[in-house]
Amino acid sequence: MIQRFIELGEGYSDLYEFLEIVKANSHRIERILALHTNSKEKSKTSVVAVMKKTDPGNFQALYICREGIPNPTHTPNKRFELVKSSAAEFGHSFIELEVQPSSRFAEKELFFHYLIGILRMNRYISPLS
Repeated sequence: MIQRFIELGEGYSDLYEFLEIVKANSHRIERILALHTNSKEKSKTSVVAVMKKTDPGNFQALYICREGIPNPTHTPNKRFELVKSSAAEFGHSFIELEVQPSSRFAEKELFFHYLIGILRMNRYISPLS
């Protein structure tokens, strides 16, 4: 199985594209994740739509808006509430996790590998097959 993050942007105006993906593909979404980071300079949240794997192809897409939403535990905000209410509207589970910020990794791909490891370990995405 191939699992890959598809970055839509950093959660500003592209968040609305994320919400359209949730709306248009609600039958394919397994769950929606909020990945909170806490660092001294910024506390941000990434949102992820975990898709069901394709058949054929055995590909699992993870659409992400990376670290563009203020962490709601520090700053309540409308963008986070839009994602949370969209998950509820379409009946998707909404899971919140604390993760390391992408700035701690030399490359964005290393950050995505780190996230895939965490998501597999917690069984939020399918194991390798």
